[in-house]
Amino acid sequence: MSEPHPNPSGYCPSYCHSYCPSYYSASIREASDYPRLEGEHRVDVAIVGGGFTGVASAVELAERGYRVAVVEAHRVGFGASGRNGGQVTGSLSGEAAMRRQMRRTLGEEAADFVWQLRWRGHRIIRERVARYAIRCDLKPGHLQAAWQPSHLAVLRADFEACQAHGLGDYVSWLERAQVGELLGTTRYHGALRNDYNLHLHPLNLCLGEARAAAGLGAKVFEGSRVVAIEHGSTPGVVGEHGRVRADNVILAGNAYHRLEQRRLGGRLFPASLGIVATAPLDEATARAINPEDLAVYDTRFVLDYYRLSADRRLLFGGGANYSGKASADLAAELRPRLEGTFPQLQGVPFDFQWQGLAGIVINRVPMVGRLSPNVYYAQGYSGHGIATSHIMGEILAKAVDGTMREFDAFADIRHWRVPFGDRLGSALLAAGMWYYQLQERLR
Repeated sequence: MSEPHPNPSGYCPSYCHSYCPSYYSASIREASDYPRLEGEHRVDVAIVGGGFTGVASAVELAERGYRVAVVEAHRVGFGASGRNGGQVTGSLSGEAAMRRQMRRTLGEEAADFVWQLRWRGHRIIRERVARYAIRCDLKPGHLQAAWQPSHLAVLRADFEACQAHGLGDYVSWLERAQVGELLGTTRYHGALRNDYNLHLHPLNLCLGEARAAAGLGAKVFEGSRVVAIEHGSTPGVVGEHGRVRADNVILAGNAYHRLEQRRLGGRLFPASLGIVATAPLDEATARAINPEDLAVYDTRFVLDYYRLSADRRLLFGGGANYSGKASADLAAELRPRLEGTFPQLQGVPFDFQWQGLAGIVINRVPMVGRLSPNVYYAQGYSGHGIATSHIMGEILAKAVDGTMREFDAFADIRHWRVPFGDRLGSALLAAGMWYYQLQERLR
């Protein structure tokens, strides 16, 4: 595995039915082998999308006794669910806007509800991995590292909030010298360590959850692109070769579908994110750069994030293309960032590089709602998808089951809609991100 993949960009186009050439796809523990959707099927809930939102919803619903079908255009975990950095953290996209807007539906409970949301996905994932014996290299331990001294105040405030909310046994404050003892770099000015946060192999988790759902009786279809959703008293999911009738439909395709654009268009914008994986490091080098096997990201608005794999590769991601376009040579873009963090890895071979699309919402708050009385959707986790998608799976299942309070709290949030389609929206998003990065450099 010491040679880089011949595809210099590591990009897998949306019409491809195989996994992108990533470290994750090369280290699948149990590959999926689900049939194509053909003929007519009848279930209680049809789910469009076999990523985390789709399979998490499927498990939740199947555990409640619902007949479920998951329809995936490519392979389970094909999109961002199987390509991300593998970090499960208490960072919640759009937290301030969420608290502010949810006061309309939750009143004074909004602040506590949002705080608990930060850690809810961790519980779901831990319990599910244990219950279904999912082998996904699940480990605790994370550092959020201050890129510059002006970032320390925000980190300190979060540290104090964690202590005030009962997480004192899990969090610790690290001065600059202490960070240097945990990471083989002098780049950071301090850090918040959180041992409640997790890191894992995301594709193996997604595949394991799909197997769990199937084991509970759910039907899973791969290679089955959905071309339309039918609304009405008995809605339907229409594929190229078959159809699923259901009492309820959940649209869970995030940035990898173009369905229902009359209602959803101009609200969600794809950002291209990329990761490289080095060749396996020898044990001494791995211990020198990350002796306690922690996941790490920094405090910038457009940040770097990294961790070690089970076979001691450094998985390193950074930057983002908010136009949604893939990088022409991801390795060339990320090598300076990696070597700037760890100069001792100068010239280290890259075995893998890959890219995927994250769904970005302008206010950064996840989009949840209904397109008609029994057609639900959830999308737009803005780079915090592993934990958030599992929370949404639980909230969607509760809504289908008739418990609407949490669903309504999200559905009531107002989201911006950019006119004239995704091209203008992506351009405005890219301009906005440039502005925030400029402000960050001036802090």
